[in-house]
Amino acid sequence: MSSILPNEAAPAPAEAVPVVSPATAKRAHTHVVEFRDVTKTYGEGPNAYTAIRNVSFIVDDRPDHGEFVPILGPSGCGKSTILRMIAGLSPQHPPTSGDALVFGKPVQTAGADRGMVFQDYTSFDHLSVVDNIAFGLECRGVSLKDRREQAMHWIEKVGLNKDVDAVKYPHQLSGGMRQRVAIARTLILQPRIILMDEPFGALDPGTRYAMQDLLVKLWREQQATVFFITHSIEEAVYLGDRLLIMSRAPGTILHEIPIPAAERPARDAQRDPEFLGMVFKVRDIVDELEGPV
Repeated sequence: MSSILPNEAAPAPAEAVPVVSPATAKRAHTHVVEFRDVTKTYGEGPNAYTAIRNVSFIVDDRPDHGEFVPILGPSGCGKSTILRMIAGLSPQHPPTSGDALVFGKPVQTAGADRGMVFQDYTSFDHLSVVDNIAFGLECRGVSLKDRREQAMHWIEKVGLNKDVDAVKYPHQLSGGMRQRVAIARTLILQPRIILMDEPFGALDPGTRYAMQDLLVKLWREQQATVFFITHSIEEAVYLGDRLLIMSRAPGTILHEIPIPAAERPARDAQRDPEFLGMVFKVRDIVDELEGPV
């Protein structure tokens, strides 16, 4: 047993050192996506076309809160090129020069850590709603019972009726319902990165508000990083944590604008004077880019 003499100072208590798991340490120091001077040129010689040039940005891995990053810019400026390059889809991938990194590693091909939702309705016409949603799980070898259970759960999560809608086929669904199916089919796989290319562009305003609210709810639950292309400035400001605004083609990142978090339903938030002030600020930038050269 140790003892302390009367005039001997007691040793100071050891300072507590927080224990950090390897997984947490890795998350804390890895960027979700990083582009370093990325350029994409199609073709060679006089017919060569450069879609994006020297694109650089970083999206960090934020614990318990994936970042929502809308991308705005003139038509043809390379927004979809960036998304498809992150996804690892050709012909946009690979970059002609520069580095496109996902979780610190160069993108090699498409992967399960990334999911994509397009504007065009991409359901399989010969499959029912439940089988469309379960398709990715089937490809992973999940048993029929388990994938059906998960798909029925996701039917409800995206606001459809499992008793009525599960057995329907895509041609029996409205546009908004088909996009709910597409979102469920992507999110059921729990990707770390969600890539959305104008997913609500063809929807009427009322349905679009409802889909924006649904997306915010699901994004917060999933804690994924979302890249979102839209031509709607209101939609970008409502959904985004940070906007990336691109130049005319060949596109590069001109502005990164932080956006206050939306805490109200889309229909209400988008009438707020402070919200409209941010919209007008962004619109002035975009209108200048889309004006006469």
